[in-house]
Amino acid sequence: MKRRSFLVGASASLGMGNLPTLSWAAAGAPDFITAGNLADKSSWLVGLTQSGEVVFQIPIPNRGHAAAVNPQAAQAVAFARRPGRFAVVIDCANSSEVARLETPEGRHFYGHGAFSADGKILFTTENDYDAPAGVLGIWDVTDGYRRIGEVPSGGIGPHEILRLNDGGFAVANGGIQTHPDMARAKLNLPSMRTNLTYLSPKAEIIDQIELSGDMHQNSIRHIAIDGTGAIVAALQWQGMPTRQVPLVLKHERGQKVQFMPHPDTRLLKNYAGSVAVCPSTGEVAVTGPKGSTVIYFSADGSAIGSEHHSTASGVAPAPSGGLMITRDGGLVHRHKTGETVIPVAGDWSWDNHLVAR
Repeated sequence: MKRRSFLVGASASLGMGNLPTLSWAAAGAPDFITAGNLADKSSWLVGLTQSGEVVFQIPIPNRGHAAAVNPQAAQAVAFARRPGRFAVVIDCANSSEVARLETPEGRHFYGHGAFSADGKILFTTENDYDAPAGVLGIWDVTDGYRRIGEVPSGGIGPHEILRLNDGGFAVANGGIQTHPDMARAKLNLPSMRTNLTYLSPKAEIIDQIELSGDMHQNSIRHIAIDGTGAIVAALQWQGMPTRQVPLVLKHERGQKVQFMPHPDTRLLKNYAGSVAVCPSTGEVAVTGPKGSTVIYFSADGSAIGSEHHSTASGVAPAPSGGLMITRDGGLVHRHKTGETVIPVAGDWSWDNHLVAR
């Protein structure tokens, strides 16, 4: 669907149907949503409180990656990890499946999505793998999550998409060409180009920054927003594995990229996982599940230490202050530089992301 027809169709469709109205209280008032797997290899969308209580666990078809939370209702979309073709829309209050999204021929999901501020449109990051090109799938929530079009993501390999404070979006285009016929093989590493793309609330590209030169293989994967509206990004290095490069950057529109070096970056094993910013202090946490390490930065980008946490995966702001991290055996609450391990019942293995509800 062309851009103009999407905008016209979307505005017309927003009057159709009604958004769900059940609140998160009816779903057990979770503080966080995440994907997890049990010892029997079953996969679930899980609602967690900051005290470590599982308030719901709802089955999903296969291993999940991240979830998008509807800002207006107790609904979440669980995405398959790349190169998955399913996304399950779940009514978390009733533990029921509302819809199952399937990509059109020639597309697969990249594990992330984001709702418009009014909750009426869902955008999903996808791979147009024969082009190759990244696209954002567009789904009308008010019409049963009907797909109504797609627009360019601004690069190859779009991964995480976040809604910005002004209602627009930021997309991390990781730059890595893949094809489902070749599993998770990376097909263009010598020539890959990664960028951060900014879009308007109508998903029109309005700005981009690209990592070039000796950083062109530093794939931008996951992103968070700090208190000033700047983007903080977690990177995954695809170049010479023995080379040590920063795996975190900060960017404010109109400014140059600020890389954030850390003396313990090597512990991440070239793979920064999730990233989150504490709203009250500006502290940044970046997880390294492959290295079982979390590195920390102050609000000005200075390194302030690291901690070992087995398979540290997702991270998100905690409602009581500080940051919450998923790890083997449960959660870690990071607050005022102190850390408390919070057990979670069940033998859970968490996937990469923790989403604050």
